[in-house]
Amino acid sequence: MDNTLKISDNLIALARSTEEKIKPILNKINDIEEFNSMKVLSAFINNKISTEHFNGSTGYGYGDIGREAIENVYKDIFKAEKALVRSQFISGTHALTVALFALLRPNDTLLSITGTPYDTLHEVIGIKDNPSSLKSYGINYEEIDLINNDFDYEKIKEVITSQKIKVIEIQRSKGYSTRKSISIDKVKEVIKFIKNIDNEIIIMIDNCYCEFVTKIEPIEVGADIVVGSLIKNLGGGIAPNGGYIVGKETLVNLAAERLTVPGEGIEVGPTLGINKQILQGIFLAPSVVASALKTAVFTSKILEEKGYKVEPKYNEERVDIVQNIIFEDENKLIKYCEGIQNASPIDSFATPYPWDMPGYDDKVIMAAGCFTSGSSIELSCDGPLRYPYIAYQQGALTYQYGKIGVLKALSNIENNN
Repeated sequence: MDNTLKISDNLIALARSTEEKIKPILNKINDIEEFNSMKVLSAFINNKISTEHFNGSTGYGYGDIGREAIENVYKDIFKAEKALVRSQFISGTHALTVALFALLRPNDTLLSITGTPYDTLHEVIGIKDNPSSLKSYGINYEEIDLINNDFDYEKIKEVITSQKIKVIEIQRSKGYSTRKSISIDKVKEVIKFIKNIDNEIIIMIDNCYCEFVTKIEPIEVGADIVVGSLIKNLGGGIAPNGGYIVGKETLVNLAAERLTVPGEGIEVGPTLGINKQILQGIFLAPSVVASALKTAVFTSKILEEKGYKVEPKYNEERVDIVQNIIFEDENKLIKYCEGIQNASPIDSFATPYPWDMPGYDDKVIMAAGCFTSGSSIELSCDGPLRYPYIAYQQGALTYQYGKIGVLKALSNIENNN
């Protein structure tokens, strides 16, 4: 190996033995990749995608056939009634915010059944005071914690039978919590449970980091609306920005009118020349997600071999592309993130420092030498500086680059002890 990366022979040998142990799991990931590739290719063929769909629009974006084709492709992939896929979404948090403000009205109640949502939604909801929050518009919020990494069915029934709940939000990925991520089977079970009690409740899924990890998406198990980011899984490392909202037509139309203008909604929104990148991104997404999953499995196993606590274990069911490494040591978390940065194609020379990021209560260290700023389908690693000092690693455009990044990060810890 090129000594630029300064990875020891011992680590390279450990990597090789690790790969032998995880081969059966990598093969299972290949099977999921093939299934989802068939799904995506079928959507392209059925919607007769052509080079004319690469053309963009400016201004209002009226009559953008590329934008319409993209949304039809997403609709087919998710098996939804309607899709809203726009570059105007700046992040997954933004897409979730648009959906929440679209669905909720003053005196309505939002209920999270996966505990406290991700940090950047706290000011959106009003968990943390903000004059522009849902709370400031008179929208109520309640949450129910998970029990042993599963839904608290007894408490859910108690809450939804004692008051009118408008929207239930399920965050599948763990965020910066220590819980496990939520599998599609658990989502299916809880949706059936809720709908049997009150079929009018809107079930909204935060699907960030979870797309194409399995063969089934949340709409297929009864979700009403599903939200995610294009600089995560479905952008395939190609889409420069954007997000998506898919689901029931009436609900997606409400979201479109919240994103743009009531009365115009989904009919406007310029694509500014990125239709090709969005289409190419979703086309490559099954393969890129598979690479991210393989990197996560490799990370889990090799870090476990080195004596670190990891979640999930290398042979556990994967729900998202996120791999947790529990360092229980602030310095090791920082050094690991520095190593990921050093093995990045962009800004490898930079040193990430913990800082007070907007939307977070703790200092956060983020390593992300990415072609697209903030892209977490590219190899990246971050974590809040709070005990037990967990690194949240995700992404890798290819498995080989991901593996190299992990070995560099391990080297950085070993060389600084």
